[in-house]
Amino acid sequence: MRTVLIMLLAFMAYLGHAQQHKPLKIWQGTPEHAASVTLTPYIPQGAGRDCPAVIVCPGGSYHWLDTRTEGDGVARWLNSQGIAAFVLRYRVAGVLAFVTHYRLLIRGRQQPDMLRDVQRSVQLVREGASTWGICPTEVGVMGFSAGGHLAVASAAFAATNYLAPLGIKPKVSVRPDFVAALYPVVTLADERYVHRRSRKGILGEWKKTDNRLKDSLSVERKIPFDCPPVFLVHCDDDPIVHPGNSLLLDSALTSKGIPHKFVRYATGGHGFGASDVKGSEESRQWREAFVQWLKTTALPLARNNTKCKKRHA
Repeated sequence: MRTVLIMLLAFMAYLGHAQQHKPLKIWQGTPEHAASVTLTPYIPQGAGRDCPAVIVCPGGSYHWLDTRTEGDGVARWLNSQGIAAFVLRYRVAGVLAFVTHYRLLIRGRQQPDMLRDVQRSVQLVREGASTWGICPTEVGVMGFSAGGHLAVASAAFAATNYLAPLGIKPKVSVRPDFVAALYPVVTLADERYVHRRSRKGILGEWKKTDNRLKDSLSVERKIPFDCPPVFLVHCDDDPIVHPGNSLLLDSALTSKGIPHKFVRYATGGHGFGASDVKGSEESRQWREAFVQWLKTTALPLARNNTKCKKRHA
């Protein structure tokens, strides 16, 4: 009898876990044909109601997604901190586009597809806040590498409704309450620092040389005065995305008076996500730094005049 009870409890736990991690097709029931785009909820057990939430955007040069290290692994770590996470599998150009350059002939996936995906995700997370037990005014976006560019873009271009061409007019704000960008791609125009593969991924083969488009999506040039607080991390020895990207963003945020924290490490390289083994001992400290910043800076700012502030009084 005891064995049967244990098996039953384990099975129920499995079902709860499976339901918790069931990917949501964010474009289902809309005119947008993007069935591959999913948002996977990771809700911490025992976190109580109205916990903060983070939409996680993995990197991959806007050509592929590192969902293991910079997606699901990050979500599980956030859960361990009592933070809900939603891993976004947004649209990217794809490996085939990288290998064959077929987008010279057909459009494929390119901007504003990715921006539309992240805006839709913020909308759905806020609208479903009561279902998941999260605070709708404590929703942030965290991104890595190219996903870092997308995370900052979600704040920089929040005033533009990329969902409007689909007939979608959100009743909630699509502006994130905070942003975290880890070793992010930032500029698409400054040739000293630009990550060309990411630029080609988001703009496409024809548009990657369009100076107007390169400028329009260089997020360091588009920081609004109402940009939410930003947490920024980069390593000086990053061999993939030049740390000058984060220097540009730090300077832009400073000039606009945006509350932010720039954590600069000497070692760690690129692509370490929330791994316990990748990067360096130094760079892995970003996790503690982020949680501290979230508690002392980002969430207190988000709680001003919000429905969730009484919970934290």
